[in-house]
Amino acid sequence: MPSDIRVYSAGPLTIIALLVIIGLIVIVVPLLFLGLVGKAFTNLVGLSWITATALVLLILLCSLVNIPVWRIRKETIRMPHSPDGQFPETFSPTENGGLWETSIAVNLGGAIIPVAMACYLLYRASAVMEVNTLYLHVAVATLIVAAMAYVTTRPMVGLGLRAPLFVPGLAAILCGILLAGGWGLPAAGVIAFVSAIFGILLGADIAHLPQVGALEVPQVSIGGAGTFGAIFIGCILSALIA
Repeated sequence: MPSDIRVYSAGPLTIIALLVIIGLIVIVVPLLFLGLVGKAFTNLVGLSWITATALVLLILLCSLVNIPVWRIRKETIRMPHSPDGQFPETFSPTENGGLWETSIAVNLGGAIIPVAMACYLLYRASAVMEVNTLYLHVAVATLIVAAMAYVTTRPMVGLGLRAPLFVPGLAAILCGILLAGGWGLPAAGVIAFVSAIFGILLGADIAHLPQVGALEVPQVSIGGAGTFGAIFIGCILSALIA
């Protein structure tokens, strides 16, 4: 194998995660038409069943759309070496490999639409709950989920950011149940839903942006590949407890 070719292995967990996502899509999509997930989003967001079902399908379809917003440039230096792979003791710093650019994008289905849903849900919930207390509980839950997402997300060279599928969503549900107090499960669903979206985006994506320049990937999408699965699962689990 040539010495200038770098090979990265994602390991078995990435394959398992991909199989889990495929399995969830195969299971969840029929459930949408049977009414379970659609009814859950209807109870949580207050939309009709058809609208809620269409919204979830829209999220899945729009996960393929990434909107570039920024570019990170990193100058690379390539050390000269002989055909047999031996490096010289010294090399000229003028010998460089050019600029490596990483595009920072925002995913439509994994960031923009869920954030809009979370803001709409907070607006509706604030009309029937104590606004200051609700916002405080949501902020606390978001910080906890963001911290959990940050420490469990793995920046992987050549692959990007990889967030665990279930950990942030389960943390959001636990925070929702514990912080809802006497408001009941609907409030727990609101807190869990909003904290799952904002917490994962903040902890898994935005907090890791300073590191993406060293990952050697052409694009990092906020809410896209690597974190979309965690956001989607967190949304559905939060809707189900409502």
